Amino acid sequence: MSQTDYDVVIIGGGPAGMTAGLYASRSELKTLLIEKMIMGGQVMTTTRVENWPGYPGGVDGPELMMKFQEHCVEFGLETTTGTVEKIEDLGKVKRLVVDGKEILCSVVIIATGVIPKKLGLPNEKELVGRGVSYCATCDGAFFRNVPIAVIGGGDTAAEEALFLKRFGSKVIMVHRRDELRATKILRTRIAADEKIEMAWNSVVDSLVSDNTGLTGMVLRDVNTGELTEVEVAGLFVAVGVDPTTDVVTGFLELDEGGYIRAGEDTVTSVPGVFAAGDCRTNILKQISTAVGDGAVAALMAERHIDALRQEG
Repeated sequence: MSQTDYDVVIIGGGPAGMTAGLYASRSELKTLLIEKMIMGGQVMTTTRVENWPGYPGGVDGPELMMKFQEHCVEFGLETTTGTVEKIEDLGKVKRLVVDGKEILCSVVIIATGVIPKKLGLPNEKELVGRGVSYCATCDGAFFRNVPIAVIGGGDTAAEEALFLKRFGSKVIMVHRRDELRATKILRTRIAADEKIEMAWNSVVDSLVSDNTGLTGMVLRDVNTGELTEVEVAGLFVAVGVDPTTDVVTGFLELDEGGYIRAGEDTVTSVPGVFAAGDCRTNILKQISTAVGDGAVAALMAERHIDALRQEG
């Protein structure tokens, strides 16, 4: 077997990546986890996780991810912060370039997750941090006693609206359809809350601002085309996610949405490279499914390395 720095390198420190790291380290594989930002991934921006088994009443996202990290450390997982710039398949060895430095390994597990979609409006980027946000838990407290908008109709949008109502004078949910896509329990909570207003069949046509930042939004009725300006000081975007797969574009086979083509076995188009969590093609993106993927990816990594060792 060729000389490497690590048996396994995991890219991404969310639930999938940390679970893969825990399982691989526990199997006594020399494992490195590389995270670009902070450990925990998207869960770090989640106010309350209500469907993680073993926590009746729910648990805060950051608290849960801290427990994940502590568990990984218990089994000796090595972690580092860095940006993976390139991945190469050299056969039995994979070569990564991380912040200009070379790392060689036998297996790579891609667990890079997703990032929030943008609205794509002309002045959206310049208003980020000045009224526009993609993270209610990060920025909600900056918008006390002012009107707030949440754009989207899924679970994330509903959860953010329910969280933000504690800060804003009111919360306006803007959804392009006439009913929410969120789960029934969240729809019921939204409908019963007097501080949350609905703007049905509407999309944000433009953002209104002055030299202080965001002052409002112009809504367009998707049926009539009518435009209405609405005063808001904060606007939180929750219209879906995009996969963080730039580093493997041209290296792995991706689907039309940019997600890594990999089945329940996490096997990708390149032998010795596995994909786990939200970055791969799947029908459900939850902490529980990411954890399952991470465990499977680590098992597949161990089997791949065993096969390499038998070859010599």
